[in-house]
Parts: sequence; structure tokens; C-alpha cells
Amino acid sequence: MSELDDALFLIDPNDSESSPARRTLSFRRTPTVLLNFAANRFTRNAARYYQKQFGIGAMDWRMLVMLSREPGSSVSHAAKTIGIDKAAVSRSLQRLEKMNLVSAKASGPDERRKDWTLTPAGARMHDEILIVALERQRQLLTGFSKAEVEQFTDYLARFLSNLDTLADDTTDD
Repeated sequence: MSELDDALFLIDPNDSESSPARRTLSFRRTPTVLLNFAANRFTRNAARYYQKQFGIGAMDWRMLVMLSREPGSSVSHAAKTIGIDKAAVSRSLQRLEKMNLVSAKASGPDERRKDWTLTPAGARMHDEILIVALERQRQLLTGFSKAEVEQFTDYLARFLSNLDTLADDTTDD
């Protein structure tokens, strides 16, 4: 399946037999660990910044982006697209609705199923944050060439595709 040897990802943190430390994943050489650490730090940093500057959290910003890309999205569709659980999407949309940044319209006979769109105020906030988000992205990618950014993006896209395949293997039928 893969030519990658487990030793590439493992570390023996302490060679002493009396130490409780055990052989485990390396924090520096394991892509999944690094990706997790990077995502956590990125989200925490973005959440603090967007909360301070705009009064919304990172999840709320994701929803503004989602609804800018795909107006009329349902909670289920947004959750699947972003890869976040439906409850977190619903909470974010409720916060944004209270701030008059999004609005919902029932779709079909089930009043609980709603399609969400940005309000004019939400579209303005999106556009304002987008300028800042692009600058923050440029800062995060300092030292990367255009080709490296394209390659990095391709790696992440392939990783997500593999993750989707792995998730397909664990879903209940």
C-alpha cells in the first residue's frame, strides 16, 4: 500500500529503561501531527484576531466564506463542505443571525430545513475581513515561492482526498 516505513514517523523520547516515556509519533516528522498542530494554532490565532477585530470567531468567518461561495447553503451542506459537525455550523449561523449578518429561509415543507444567505451587512463584513485574511495568508506563506505554494496546496488537496477515502471506509451503511 505504501513504501513509507513506520520508523519515519516514530521517536523514542527516552532511551532510559526507568523512564515512563514510550515510543510514539514524532512531533516534528509526522505529517498528520504537524497538520493537526498547525490547524489548531492557526484556528486559535485566527479566532482571537477575528474576535478582537471584527467581533466574530474563526468558525463564523468560515461560514461567511461558505455563504459567499455558495449562497443558500443548508446546515448539512455547509457542515459536509467545511468538514465541521452540524451542531457547530448551526451555532455559528445562530450567532451570525443575531448579528444580522446572515438570514435563513425555510426550504420545502420541513420548516426546520433552511437555506442560509448573507445579508448586505454580512457581505460587507466578509469583504472587509477578506482583505485582512489575504494579508494574514501572505504572512503565513512568507518564504514560499509561488511554485511551492501551488505544490503545498496540491499536497493538502491530495491529503484531503485520501482522508475522504479513509472516512468512506468508516461510515456505517
